[in-house]
Amino acid sequence: MKKIALFIPCFIDTIYPNVAKSTYKFLQSYGYTVEYPINQSCCGQPYANSGLIDTTKEFANNFLDTFSGYDYIVAPSASCVAMVKHRYRDILPPSEKLTKVENSIFEFTEFVHDIIKPSYIEAKFNAKVGLHQSCHGLRELNLATPSEFTTKKIASKAKALLEMVEGLEIVELQRADECCGFGGTFSINESDISIAMGKDRLNDHLSAGADYIVGYDNSCLMHLEGIAKAQKKDIKMLHISEVLLGESL
Repeated sequence: MKKIALFIPCFIDTIYPNVAKSTYKFLQSYGYTVEYPINQSCCGQPYANSGLIDTTKEFANNFLDTFSGYDYIVAPSASCVAMVKHRYRDILPPSEKLTKVENSIFEFTEFVHDIIKPSYIEAKFNAKVGLHQSCHGLRELNLATPSEFTTKKIASKAKALLEMVEGLEIVELQRADECCGFGGTFSINESDISIAMGKDRLNDHLSAGADYIVGYDNSCLMHLEGIAKAQKKDIKMLHISEVLLGESL
């Protein structure tokens, strides 16, 4: 059995440890050997977004040193995976190690759908769910095809997995792939626009009757959760790994 390295981004490690645990448990349940390399750190995305390229290089080199020896690298975060897979090549020289990591890293949903390829998922979740498909997953990792694309369509990988969960109903949104407005440092530098976009996205889920918003980027879910709490809206957020694992739901 091939060996998986689990990459847990900073905000999941700090704020959403249950997402790390559910990702680990789900992968283990399919017989994989899953390791957590202790030397891992930030992928460098916040620094890259802020133009701190020298600091980003330090994080990128540490990432390559830490993860290059594994068959697969799996992370429950599309934005961090996109950073490693597509942006390291802009700040680091070409190397065999870089190519190996680029080819080995997968977002959790992508890995389950494309590598594990389950025909059945043993989970139950009796609720109406709105699926939030974040921008990095759609537009950099091809987890589905954005609505602005008119070429070959890719069916939503997250939706295909959620449809295997007994009792779960996916509600139909008016704009199923619209940005929530988080955008990392964008939410700090352009907070008014970010909040307005988040309110719009949240209202779409509420209008569709969703009890939960499920996604594959906790950064986006964190943004929507903050707005929902501020508005005292009765809707909860879950990472897709938590739903697929089906524990305590």
